[in-house]
Amino acid sequence: MLMGEFHHSIDAKGRLIIPAKFRADLGSDFVLTRGMDGCLFGYPMSQWQKLQTQIEALPLTKKDARTFSRFLYSAATECELDKQGRVNIPKPLSQHAGLDKACVLVGVSDRIEVWSEERWTSFTASAEDSFDDISENLTDFGL
Repeated sequence: MLMGEFHHSIDAKGRLIIPAKFRADLGSDFVLTRGMDGCLFGYPMSQWQKLQTQIEALPLTKKDARTFSRFLYSAATECELDKQGRVNIPKPLSQHAGLDKACVLVGVSDRIEVWSEERWTSFTASAEDSFDDISENLTDFGL
């Protein structure tokens, strides 16, 4: 399970260190793509294949399904860690997430998320203000 929050920086060549705690679960090859809320999603290959199966089951006749799959797949890239545990973030992905220098990597169960520090700070401040209400709304889902 991927969990935790880690702060790292992107170097001048666009490389980001993946925390050692995440490397074991991600594997040496994983998929990085656009995520929701202005971050990037990183999936271990096994989880990416599960997601792929779910997306393939979406009805092609639904515009939202086509848009979602295009958005996700068009930016998806298979990443490989270098010997120092770094990954090169492609320019379109770094632009999508607003990654400049300071980044936050977050483990979210079956994936990692890569955030700009500024966006992560804004997100957590907003989520903290409404966490009790959000939790209460999720009781209908068995939480």
